[in-house]
Amino acid sequence: MYSEAKETARLYKLLSEKLGSDTAEAMFKYIDNRTERSVEATIKTLATKDDIASIRAEIVDTKEEIANLRYDIRKEIGEHKADSIKWMFIFWVGQISATLAFILLFVKK
Repeated sequence: MYSEAKETARLYKLLSEKLGSDTAEAMFKYIDNRTERSVEATIKTLATKDDIASIRAEIVDTKEEIANLRYDIRKEIGEHKADSIKWMFIFWVGQISATLAFILLFVKK
């Protein structure tokens, strides 16, 4: 920190000798303001520990929601599968009955 101040004072002295003290002072103010605005903009875009913690909580919530949805989907698939098997059995019984009826009809003649 001390060396930075020493270098800044030396740079100010050199610039004020070459450009004049008003110009050197205006240039340092410009650089300070520009640096300050850049740092503020960077700070606004950085994530804090609270931001990261809230995002992690949202991720956990999302994972729980996905797990619940998977459970619901598997449950519905199981229900539909059982329903499909029931209707297939009814269809097969109907087809076998119709086939036997045709066979018996032709055998009697």
